[in-house]
Amino acid sequence: QLALRRRSATVRWNDVSYLFSQPSQADAFDRSERNGFRLVIYPDRESVAENLFEPVIMPPAPDYATVELASDAVFESYREQFQYDAGPLAVETELIDDSSGMWTYERVSYNAPYGNDRIIAHLFLPKNAAPPYQTVIYFPGIAVRYHSSSADIENYYEFTAFLSFIVKSGRAVLFPVYQGTFERKDPSLAYLFRGLDLYAYTEYSTQVVKDFRRSIDYLTVRDDIDSERLAYYGLSWGATWGPIITALDRRLKASILLAGGIGGRKRSSIWNLHYAPRVNIPTLMLGGEYDSIIPVETMQKPLFDLLGTPDEHKEIKLYPTDHVPPMNEVIRETLAWLDKYLGPVK
Repeated sequence: QLALRRRSATVRWNDVSYLFSQPSQADAFDRSERNGFRLVIYPDRESVAENLFEPVIMPPAPDYATVELASDAVFESYREQFQYDAGPLAVETELIDDSSGMWTYERVSYNAPYGNDRIIAHLFLPKNAAPPYQTVIYFPGIAVRYHSSSADIENYYEFTAFLSFIVKSGRAVLFPVYQGTFERKDPSLAYLFRGLDLYAYTEYSTQVVKDFRRSIDYLTVRDDIDSERLAYYGLSWGATWGPIITALDRRLKASILLAGGIGGRKRSSIWNLHYAPRVNIPTLMLGGEYDSIIPVETMQKPLFDLLGTPDEHKEIKLYPTDHVPPMNEVIRETLAWLDKYLGPVK
């Protein structure tokens, strides 16, 4: 049985781009389009080092089950760091492109609630539904930290794979450019991501959350957006931010966390583990059984169990894949969740 369940570490052709530096695993008998059927001949078997034929041992996963959760009083101090004075949005519409037969694309910008920063956002409005539109606000995977520009966002893989189907379903999608991503990244701050327990990373995190909340502020001033039907949708890195944002902002009515779980250990005030019990909106988690980045037993299921959402309004679904579940399942389950908690598109 052990031999039958042996798994291999590899990165496949259609994985998300940032997995090039991560170990990956799948069942040895997986014959999906990702893996196919492999044969190999070694003309000189004796010249190949023996350790290359040994199973790849995945690194041990952290176990956060013993962490003491923040008390209500302590959590209130955490909440305070994300508050801001709204001030004027000063919205600028920088581009409108109506050439697609499926959506109207707008590139907009508005004031961040800190410093003199401007938040860039990409808004997609469906052509097969009538306003006011239900809207999904997206938080991307970590790959956005390695791209220099979001100018061609319609051809960026996260939009084509993970977002375009939502617009085609008749819902609007807002894709903000968060602090430290795309054209808003500062190379001098690269060190932040090498030390998640740094005070500077905590400050950075408050800016990211404020970017998201400020983006909701922007949506609420548009007549063509139904501000009572807003949903959070995060992929991987974005899914780990989900519990923080949905615990803090009650304007969101549903949440979808794709390939998410308890994030790596950070300072307590920005660790999603302490926010999950304060989440009370309907939350769907979709993940892979063989995920080596966010393992099921130590990161995915513990987050699900911690969510304060009533049991009947939260759900976790796991698939025999590694980090990202099959897209046909992502599409089906995501749209069903939005239909259930935002209502059918009119």
